[in-house]
Amino acid sequence: TSRLSHLLLQEIRIYFILKIIFTGFIIRMTNWHCCLVVLVSVCSIGSSLSTADEDSCYSFAGGSVYPAEAPKSDHTLQTTKAVISKPAPYFEGTAVVNKEIVKLSLSQYTGKYVVLLFYPLDFTFVCPTEIIAFSDRIQEFRDINTEVIACSVDSHFTHLAWINTPRKEGGLGNVKIPLLSDLTHKISKDYGVYLEDLGHTLRGLFIIDQRGVLRQITMNDLPVGRSVDETIRLVQAFQYTDTHGEVCPAGWKPGADTIVPNPKEKSKYFEKNN
Repeated sequence: TSRLSHLLLQEIRIYFILKIIFTGFIIRMTNWHCCLVVLVSVCSIGSSLSTADEDSCYSFAGGSVYPAEAPKSDHTLQTTKAVISKPAPYFEGTAVVNKEIVKLSLSQYTGKYVVLLFYPLDFTFVCPTEIIAFSDRIQEFRDINTEVIACSVDSHFTHLAWINTPRKEGGLGNVKIPLLSDLTHKISKDYGVYLEDLGHTLRGLFIIDQRGVLRQITMNDLPVGRSVDETIRLVQAFQYTDTHGEVCPAGWKPGADTIVPNPKEKSKYFEKNN
């Protein structure tokens, strides 16, 4: 009888232990289920917000990435080979220069600064305003030993047709800078500006120094053009640092104060300008 009572007591203990374990398991499962439901709900809300945010980004174009040019899509950029303070990716191709079709390469510009200007497409909207602006002021660039090259994925024949179109009709007229053709998209991909889904580039601007080293990158979304004044200022600032070894503060222009980059000498600038 004593043995039987002992066995019965053990079974009762095992029963309660199993009940506790099973109940805990159910609670955990319920909690996990609740967590999963909450997680799915949060993800759904996040996805909805993300979609709403994305949609709002394109509202300026009435549902298009670039007005009247391309529908909304997911942008896919190539991995860039263009790295600041490293040699600029080499390029060569066919260009239109002074209405002549010629071969053009980066090596032709050794000893000069180069502004490489990518734009989406010929015969569009913002693009001619940018090219004309840089072309009309090319002498200001040449006065500081700098050349400007414009590049798109159009053929050199399309470039030539655009040049032969009057400015009042959206053409370029007598343009004074080379228009480089990147029909294979290699140059655009090397510089990381090619939009795979759209088949053309962003508005990328690259400043390459006289040694062929990349010094500056600007990347604009499609609807907004770039500034000639700011580009000239940047070239002048880099050239100043090349020659003098001092650094240029925000908004620096030729003739303004610069900073000697060491802990003692820098105080002269800050004491004077604050």
